[in-house]
Amino acid sequence: MNFILVILFLGLFLQVVFSYKKSIYEDEPVYDYSAYTECKSTPEDPLYNGGIIKNQAPTIHNSRSINSSALVLNNLTGNTIYSFSSWVKIRTGAASAVIKASLTTDNVTVKCIGNVIAKNGCWSFLKGGFVLDLPSKYGLVYFENSHVGQMDIAISSSSLQPFTEQQWKLNQQNIINTERKRAATLHVTDANGNRIQGAKVVIEQTSRDFPFGSAIANTILGNSQYQNWFVDRFNAAVFENELKWYSTEPKQGEVNYTIPDQMLQFLRKNQIIVRGHNIFWEDPEYTPTWVRNLTSPELKSAVKSRIQSLMNQYKSEFIHWDVDNEMLHWDFYEQKLGPNASLEFFQIAQELDPLARLFMNDYNVLETCDDVNSTVDAYVLRLQELEHGGVVMDGIGLEGHFTIPNPPLIRGILDKLATLDLPIWLTEVDISKNLDQETQAKYLEVVLREVYSHPSVNGIMLWTALHPYGCYQMCLTDNNFNNLPAGDVVDSLLKEWQTAAVEGETDEHGAFTFNGFLGEYMVTVSYNNRTVYSTLSLCQGDETKHLYISHM
Repeated sequence: MNFILVILFLGLFLQVVFSYKKSIYEDEPVYDYSAYTECKSTPEDPLYNGGIIKNQAPTIHNSRSINSSALVLNNLTGNTIYSFSSWVKIRTGAASAVIKASLTTDNVTVKCIGNVIAKNGCWSFLKGGFVLDLPSKYGLVYFENSHVGQMDIAISSSSLQPFTEQQWKLNQQNIINTERKRAATLHVTDANGNRIQGAKVVIEQTSRDFPFGSAIANTILGNSQYQNWFVDRFNAAVFENELKWYSTEPKQGEVNYTIPDQMLQFLRKNQIIVRGHNIFWEDPEYTPTWVRNLTSPELKSAVKSRIQSLMNQYKSEFIHWDVDNEMLHWDFYEQKLGPNASLEFFQIAQELDPLARLFMNDYNVLETCDDVNSTVDAYVLRLQELEHGGVVMDGIGLEGHFTIPNPPLIRGILDKLATLDLPIWLTEVDISKNLDQETQAKYLEVVLREVYSHPSVNGIMLWTALHPYGCYQMCLTDNNFNNLPAGDVVDSLLKEWQTAAVEGETDEHGAFTFNGFLGEYMVTVSYNNRTVYSTLSLCQGDETKHLYISHM
C-alpha cells in the first residue's frame, strides 16, 4: 500500500476572514492603512473620524517663517502610540515646500512627527505620529516650513488616534496572521475515497517564503564557521561593498570580478537569493577617484563600459539592482552628464537584464522626517520621473539606518509608499553604534516587528556584514559567532516567524488543519504501519489550501 498525493485549491468564503478579524479586534481600535500621494482639490475625511481631536477647530500658530493652523492636545496619556495625519495646503508664499509637523508638550518636544511636500492650490496628505512615554496635560502640534521665506498654510481633516502598546501589537499580529500565514487542510482517504480517522500527521517547515537576510563581505570566503552561521539563518543576501565600482575597478581598465564571483558561488550553492548593490553611487565620496577626475566625454564612456561589463557578467544572477544609489541626496553623475543621467542608467539596466527588478535605494526615508531631501513625497516624485521617462520601476528600496525608531512614522510612510503598488524592501537595516548593545537590540526589534507586519513590505535585509574590526554600525555576533543582544533578537524573531513542527491525527472527517507561515513544508502521514513523505507549498492567498492523500 502507498499514498498518492494530489494538491488542490478550494475556495474559502471571504466572510470567514472578515469574521476572524472582527473576533480579534472586538472593540479595539483597528489601524487605518489609508494614505494618499496625489495632491487633491479637496481633502478626504479625517481618519478615525478625527480620533481624539474630533471636531476640533485649529488655532493660529505664528513663527518667524510660517503662519499656520495648529492643534491643541489635552490630557495625552503615557506609554501610548499616537497615529497622526492631516491634509496640508499652501495658501501664499510658495508654489511648493516641505512642511513638517512638530510636537511640543509640557514634558517633551518632538521636532518632527511627519512631513509632506505641500503645494499651492491643492491639498497634500501628511501621515506619521509619535510615541509618548509620559502623560502630558497639554500639547501642541504645529507646522513648520523647511524652506526660507514667509508662508501661510492651511490644514484640514486632521486626526490623532491613540493606541496602547498592546493594541499596536494586536494590529501587527493581525497582519502577520493574514499576510504572512495561510491555512491548510490535509484530507486522508482510502482508495475508494472513504475518510480515514486517526492517521498520524507530522508537518515541518523546511524553508521560509519571506526573504530575510543580511549583507555579507568577502570575510565570509573560506570561513566555514561564518558560512554555516549565515546559512542556518538567512535566505537572502547582499554584498556590502564587493560589487561597487570602486571595488571591481579600482584603477581604470583593471576590472576584476574574482571576489564577487566567489561570493556568488557560495550563495548559489546554498540556494540563497542575492540583491545587486550597486551599479552606480551618486555620492562622489564613494565614486572611484579616477572616475571623479574624468572629463564629461570620458565619464560618459566609462559609465557605459561599467554598466555593460557588470550586467553582462551577472545577467540573471541578482533578483534586484540598486541602479543608482542615494539619488535623493547626491547628484554627481547628473552634474557631470546632465539631468537625464540617472534615467539613462535605469534604461540601460532594464535593457541588459530585463528579468531583474530595478530599485531606487535611499536613506532617511523611514528613519526620520527631519531630512528634507528624503521625504516620502520626494521619493515618490523621483520614482515617477523615472517612470515618465519610460523606465518600468520594480521596487522601493529603503535603507533603514536607525537611531531611535518612531513606529507610527515608519508605518505612516510605508502606507504612503504602498499606494504605488510596488514591492517595498528594507535594504540595509541597522541601529546606530552610538547606542549600547542592549539598546541597539531593543530598537532593532521595534523596527523589525514594524516592517515585517506591514502588508506592503516584501523583504528585509540587515546591514551586518562581519569584519575583524566589527560591523558598519551593528553586529549580530562577536568574531567567535557568539550572539550579541541584536543577534538574540534576530534568532528569536526568526523562530517566531517560522512554523514550529506540527503533529496530530486526522479527525472523524479524515482531515487535519493547521495555519502556517508561507514557505515549503515536509509532510509525513502514517497509518496502519505505512508512512509516506511529501511536500506542501504555502504561498500567499486568501483561500485555504487543501492537500488530498489517498490511501491505496
